[in-house]
Amino acid sequence: MAYITDDMIEKMEERYGMPHHLSMTFEIKPPEMNMLQGSKKHNRNHDVTIFTFKDYSYREFAAIAKHMFPTGAYRAPSGAANPGEDLETGALREAKEETGLDIELDRFILHIHVRFTCGPIVENWRSLVFTAMHTGGKLGHLDEEEIREAKWITLEELQGPIRRMLLDTDMGLFAYRVALHDASVEEIKKLRR
Repeated sequence: MAYITDDMIEKMEERYGMPHHLSMTFEIKPPEMNMLQGSKKHNRNHDVTIFTFKDYSYREFAAIAKHMFPTGAYRAPSGAANPGEDLETGALREAKEETGLDIELDRFILHIHVRFTCGPIVENWRSLVFTAMHTGGKLGHLDEEEIREAKWITLEELQGPIRRMLLDTDMGLFAYRVALHDASVEEIKKLRR
């Protein structure tokens, strides 16, 4: 049984707004499935993805590169709430670990249900996507084991050269991240108005 409950998600909806719900399916390769299954300790089946912006212009946000990413490839930070930790506490902790920033959550913009398949193997996952504002700290990853670099990038960079670079890897997990980014940018554009 997964430890993130519908009640926990409903509390975030009450506080940060009703997210847009999406469903997606992605075929991934065996090494990717192994990596995904390796991240499922305590029956984890989620990530909290955070677009932390410098200000309410929603232009520049803190992005991360993991050690295995191609040079120049970045994505919005994400991680899991730990068992016994509420989603907001998990999001604030993950943001600090991956970007060095103190944040304040702004909006709950997406709740994505995704099926990852690898032949007959299926893993159900969900991504809970938030916008947030930088409130303190200095940009720079604290988690050196997992993160290679953190930097400010624009949504235009994410949708241009970074998008192409992630798709060019031919990895299903990166294709999913591109789809998550694309849907997130559409929701963020609504906040700019």
